Amino acid sequence: MSAAFPILFITATRIGDAVLSSGLIKRLADEIPNAAFTIVAGPDAAPLFAGVPNLKQVIVFEKSRTGSHWFELWRQVRATRWGLIVDLRGSGISRFLSAKKRAVHRRSTQPTHKVLEAARLLRIEDEPAAPHIFVNADVEAYAEELTVGKGPILAMAPAANWIGKTWPVERFSQVAMRLLREPGPLQGGRLMVLGGPGDEKLTRQLRDVALHRFIDLAGTVDLPTAYACLKRARLFIGNDSGAMHLAAAAGCPTIGLFGPSDERLYAPWGEHTRVVRGARSFEEVRAADPSLSQALCHMMDLPVDKVLAAAHELLKVTEP
Repeated sequence: MSAAFPILFITATRIGDAVLSSGLIKRLADEIPNAAFTIVAGPDAAPLFAGVPNLKQVIVFEKSRTGSHWFELWRQVRATRWGLIVDLRGSGISRFLSAKKRAVHRRSTQPTHKVLEAARLLRIEDEPAAPHIFVNADVEAYAEELTVGKGPILAMAPAANWIGKTWPVERFSQVAMRLLREPGPLQGGRLMVLGGPGDEKLTRQLRDVALHRFIDLAGTVDLPTAYACLKRARLFIGNDSGAMHLAAAAGCPTIGLFGPSDERLYAPWGEHTRVVRGARSFEEVRAADPSLSQALCHMMDLPVDKVLAAAHELLKVTEP
């Protein structure tokens, strides 16, 4: 047996960014059988990596006001002579560590999707690594238990990390009713709602849509379990969020609702994905809110009928 090849993988703080770069880990695991991974991630994204094969450690990287977090990380990893350091934060910490090879993120000069941007680190732009989350048999079994039942599953994630990206929950409700009730294409199906801690109040507003056919995962399951549940869904509709990227990574037909987000960078990745936005382009939204920080919703110009049309089209092209 060959000696372990230690890899230090420094990924993002945000869940969505971490998902979009996760395919690099699978590519490395496939191509380096003796790879041993130490993964550095923010508190929200860290649970994504619990199932990585040959995982030595997940280091939860929390920023401090004094900036001492980088020194603390260096202290934890400096004793190892790394075979490879992959730094998606572009921090340059690898310069102060012993490593045979280094792949450090450099920001693109032109708008580039985050999956392609990550692929450049390993020089695999011609065959970029699609996002992938590793889950074990226990997680799959639990997801099967949570989603057992009859009828297709419509998954929705009505929350986002900022009010500007949040489509009104009443419109999610209208879409769900028209898809799940007669004569909708998913009539008789179930509604599965996802969200993080603190999103429960918002997601419960959708409970009446499906009554006893409601699967509430908001704030109740970890990220690998949510991913495994999404593998069992027929369609996902949600704001630009970590849940949207999880759905696309799970292979679920995915519709991302965009307003103050640049789809050139953050569109859901995969063949069976769609981006739907209102009348305004990202540039027009940013012109109205240059810092993208105002406490107002930029999604009001996205009508229900436009989302429904995208749902009907995607369901048709992905029909089993």
